[in-house]
Amino acid sequence: MTELMVGFWNLENLFAPENHPDRLAWIANKNKNDLVGWSEALFDRKISQLAKIIQGMNEASGPDILGVCEVENRFVLDRLVGVLNKGLSERDYKVVHADSERDKRGIDTAFIYDSRNLTVDPALIFSHFVLRRTGTRDILQATFTTNEGLDLVVLCNHWPSRSGGAAASAGFRATAGETLGYWHERIREVTGDTTPILAISDFNDDPFDPSVRFNAVAWRERADIERSRSARFYNMAWEYLSVEAVDEMGDMRQIDGTLYYKSDGNVFDQILVNRSLLKGEQGFCVKRGSAQIITIPEMVSRKSGSGPIRFGLPKGDVGKNVNQDGFSDHFPVAVVLELVDLPVS
Repeated sequence: MTELMVGFWNLENLFAPENHPDRLAWIANKNKNDLVGWSEALFDRKISQLAKIIQGMNEASGPDILGVCEVENRFVLDRLVGVLNKGLSERDYKVVHADSERDKRGIDTAFIYDSRNLTVDPALIFSHFVLRRTGTRDILQATFTTNEGLDLVVLCNHWPSRSGGAAASAGFRATAGETLGYWHERIREVTGDTTPILAISDFNDDPFDPSVRFNAVAWRERADIERSRSARFYNMAWEYLSVEAVDEMGDMRQIDGTLYYKSDGNVFDQILVNRSLLKGEQGFCVKRGSAQIITIPEMVSRKSGSGPIRFGLPKGDVGKNVNQDGFSDHFPVAVVLELVDLPVS
């Protein structure tokens, strides 16, 4: 293996079918209205649609690591991985997942990774609490080791939403950013400041927002991160703020976000890398120009001011609120890491 593609995708409400027997009682009660009519057939169709996009990543060989969010439980992840493995014979995907009971809807973050090229030590999986009054998704941390013995630490995030307004909820995302920044520091203290560390997320904030820039310490100035010896990230999202993509009608259009709200694009889905990944200090180096928003024509709406074509949830009306030809309300994002020779000390 000479390259590693790491992606992230918000899978938009990937819940098990309506009457799933292993659903926790409080999750069933909280989501009962949204899941009415969420049949086994709809769930299977949603899985099929997501798998189509994931299998098409990385020149149709699938990603090596994919962080995901808005997944209900291990059951939905195992179903997705089962479909992926049938479609990609060269892969053997497995799951890293930790249940969080702090999110008000019971959704989690997780990793899907290729076990033929990577291993994960269970002792190096951590679920970091983001402490706030109403709870939110934990930050999931895992260390992936290549067959060559190289370690990569990845943190999967899904920060608090803008419910109630961006300004009113900003403090919650600042807290999440501080949590990420704290663990970035602690990882370096334990493993060394040349450890390759990558953070992927739906931040629910843009790259220029204070929670990302100041609390998580993720900057636009690549050269500053390359020179710095402190716990800072370079934000790869600055490289894909606006891209061109072919839409569902075959026309070229400008994409100005990883999701859209009221016709405005937001780049909430971001990839943060530390100095080690910029300089190749421990065997991994970011491939220049590889940071990207992933699109295929079927998922790009032809409507001006619209982004990805979402699948949706019934929310009381299957015909109105579910589009079986849709995918998610977010585009996936990804970056390629090159395996490089270690510097001679």
